[in-house]
Amino acid sequence: MKTYKLFLISLILCLIVSLAFAQKQHVPLFSKQNLVAWCIVPYDNKERSPAERATMLKELGITQLAYDWRDKHLPTLAEEIKTLRKADIKLKAVWFWINGSGEETLDKSNNFILKTLKENAVKTELWLSFNDNFFAELSDDEKLRKAVRAIEEINRRARGIGCTLHLYNHGNWFGEPVNQVRIIEEIGAGDIGIVYNFHHARHQVSNFPELLKIMLPYLSTVNINGMREDAPMILPVGEGDREAEMLKELKKSGFTGTIGILGHVEDEDAKVVLQKNIEGLKELLKELDETKALKTY
Repeated sequence: MKTYKLFLISLILCLIVSLAFAQKQHVPLFSKQNLVAWCIVPYDNKERSPAERATMLKELGITQLAYDWRDKHLPTLAEEIKTLRKADIKLKAVWFWINGSGEETLDKSNNFILKTLKENAVKTELWLSFNDNFFAELSDDEKLRKAVRAIEEINRRARGIGCTLHLYNHGNWFGEPVNQVRIIEEIGAGDIGIVYNFHHARHQVSNFPELLKIMLPYLSTVNINGMREDAPMILPVGEGDREAEMLKELKKSGFTGTIGILGHVEDEDAKVVLQKNIEGLKELLKELDETKALKTY
């Protein structure tokens, strides 16, 4: 009898886990719970504190944050981590910018981030990009070799604290998806991903479908933006003329990662900018007949 009860308990637990997994798998790609707020720390004329930022995200219904920063923000990183945990907001990622101005790959800020994440037992993504000076005056092969050496070191440090590395396109040589895939395949690491930013890829709109195929095995997050050839780099979602077709391609590809929504506007309220992008995305979802995703807003 006791064995039978244990069997029933195990069966019920298995069913619960299976149902939870199935529910997670069926979350629509463009659903609100799949959005990640990005570029809202230095780009916020309200200069919100960690607590105020968490409140803002709660009010907007956004449950994930990718943390970007300037040096003046790093002293409150530990407070940010604790505040997000308390608010049940996921720290999806932390910006990991390599300046390349010193002899060492990692500078004081990079090491501070790693130390703070370790001390607070945070397992998150590091969104990695390089100042183009890091690759200045090098041939293509030399750039590849230097990138591989640096990223192997950074990936080792990230793994050591339970974090994962994701290459972030920020323009120039390192920002080209083909080069990022070359780097990953040269390293042979199965745990390095790619974050693709529409706003740093305006010159790639026409060949986005081809680039998407190349990136897809490694692609973890796509940060969206209004896309129009003659527009500024930062354009609200829905005010371009190409982002709808790019989102359609993304869905068609089978991509199952997260969608970044930007607050990347100087001297404006991050909440207002995020809301404007969310409203623009909703209009595009109507156009794309994404009825299941729309129901989550």
